Amino acid sequence: MRSDPPAAVVAALRSAGCVFAEEEAALLTEAAADPAELARLVAERTAGTPLEYLLGWVAFRGRRIAVTPGVFVPRQRTGFLVEQAVAAAAGRDAVRVLDLCCGSGALGVCVTTELRAAGVAVDLVAADIDPVATACARANLAGLGAAVYTGDLFAPLPATLRGTVDLLLANTPYVPSGEIARLPPEARDHEPRVALDGGGDGLGVFRRVAAAAGDWLAPGGSLFVETGTAQTGPAVATLRAAGLDARAVSSDEHYATVVVGTAP
Repeated sequence: MRSDPPAAVVAALRSAGCVFAEEEAALLTEAAADPAELARLVAERTAGTPLEYLLGWVAFRGRRIAVTPGVFVPRQRTGFLVEQAVAAAAGRDAVRVLDLCCGSGALGVCVTTELRAAGVAVDLVAADIDPVATACARANLAGLGAAVYTGDLFAPLPATLRGTVDLLLANTPYVPSGEIARLPPEARDHEPRVALDGGGDGLGVFRRVAAAAGDWLAPGGSLFVETGTAQTGPAVATLRAAGLDARAVSSDEHYATVVVGTAP
């Protein structure tokens, strides 16, 4: 359906608490093939299903990234991590990128396409523990020549990658386990817990990545991880304890903090 959204759809979404009711109504109206499908989509949205699952995609850094039910929906703030990784590759002719905990593969897609547009040759590899996520990532990365592996962190990766990764993107879960219940229902009830739950202090998965990152990074290669503001100090200390040169960068525009660990 390609028409202005019905006023009743806007009203229903607004009543359900959708902050951007008009925009969502327009997207759902466009996605629906007929009024019956639109009614179904609106019913699911007002019941709490994430908009991105209903559309089948999320807008991220100017691209439509496919997302399927059960896959973590990329947050706009994570675009700051992409910016940091792209900036770190400035002046290089070629880089190897590893998108760990890749989910939909959004970070790998954006870093690779943005670097290639700047004339940098990119070899991209992605991995996630969840087969639902890696199936989605394979679809998003199909045109980029990327290898996608399913398994726990570095475990499924070929040994030949050790010591060769220039940019390690790791969007690890960082919500403390005790705070999962307080997340918005869209995340808490629909997104995979494995992509949200970072353990007691939110840094459980991060610590595992930090401990092993040095084995996989090339000399001068960097690990990029998004964290919560309160986790920044402990995260930087963890990277330094793992033998990496660590720093944290924040963006008021993106409401995001990224910790960076660089190999000697």
